[in-house]
Amino acid sequence: MSELPQRQTDIGPPHYEQFLPPVIKKNYGKWKYHEQLGPGHMVHVSESGDKLWTVRVASPRLLSTDTIKDICDIADAHCDGYLRFTTRHNVEFMVDDESKVEPLMKELKDKGFMIGGIGPRISNVVHTQGWVHCHSAATDASGLVKVLMDDLGEYFTTKSLPNRVRLAVACCVNMCGAVHCSDIALVGVHKTPPRIEHDKVKNLCEIPSTIASCPTSAISPDPQNKSVKIKIEKCMYCGNCYSVCPAMPIADPKNDGIAIVIGGKVSNLRSNPKFSKLAVPWLPNTPPRWTETVAAVRKILETYEAGAKKHERLGEWVERIGWEKFFKVTGLEFTLQHVDDFTFARETWRMAATFKW
Repeated sequence: MSELPQRQTDIGPPHYEQFLPPVIKKNYGKWKYHEQLGPGHMVHVSESGDKLWTVRVASPRLLSTDTIKDICDIADAHCDGYLRFTTRHNVEFMVDDESKVEPLMKELKDKGFMIGGIGPRISNVVHTQGWVHCHSAATDASGLVKVLMDDLGEYFTTKSLPNRVRLAVACCVNMCGAVHCSDIALVGVHKTPPRIEHDKVKNLCEIPSTIASCPTSAISPDPQNKSVKIKIEKCMYCGNCYSVCPAMPIADPKNDGIAIVIGGKVSNLRSNPKFSKLAVPWLPNTPPRWTETVAAVRKILETYEAGAKKHERLGEWVERIGWEKFFKVTGLEFTLQHVDDFTFARETWRMAATFKW
């Protein structure tokens, strides 16, 4: 019995193998080594002797159609139409002939793209939606990314650091951008609980699903108002209730702000993966340039640059010198919010890959 042809559906993405450049498909799993040739330029060498040159540029993540067309036109002109986006929204152009590299880099520079991000430098900033899209955002993620890269661009394009530094921005503590394992991350923070608009609850919300949406059980029925009420001491200002009940808005222009967490990493090289820890509990939203926040990030980065050993990630540097000295050398204030009284046995179970293997 002959096999039936694979039926095409709209369920799930097509297999990535369909989009691999021929040189990658040919040498898949056979790459011998790679070398960094510049801040945004590297070459991979295969066991077969084939070579693949990569040029990396930053992207703002939220792209206009004109920018996407420019990127595609460059890929068509120099890379046989192939390109890829990294997990941190860098755009990588790949060619199998060294003579194509210089013309490719020239056109990228001529069109204003920022080449860099390879090696011990800052990453392109991964971020969430912010005010442009998300209804519960406490800050503007894409706006912060813009001002961060304006100020720190040299660390992407030319200047080196002791090791790579992953930057990230989440516009609220729900963190759909997964910034909790980044070297330096900005997190939007709500400081006030949701405001209950009782006259609208009965028309816009289902009471049972609104109560069920709260992860800390802070919401309960309020029969007198045919609405709900909040036990403030249980509320953690996540805004989850607003997602199911539009009559409970949480955005507060005066009290919403930004926290800075540092020291996280996903890699298990040299030390275990780490969650980020609180460095600055709150800074005000001051668009469009967020000067206080950008200055604090630069201070942390420059102090790390000056004090860390080669190959030491930011969190490893902090753990080596101690948090007391970290606050001293950066000049950041230690506050009540830094006191962490949460303990969990998992820290003592030695389950990390660096211990097991």
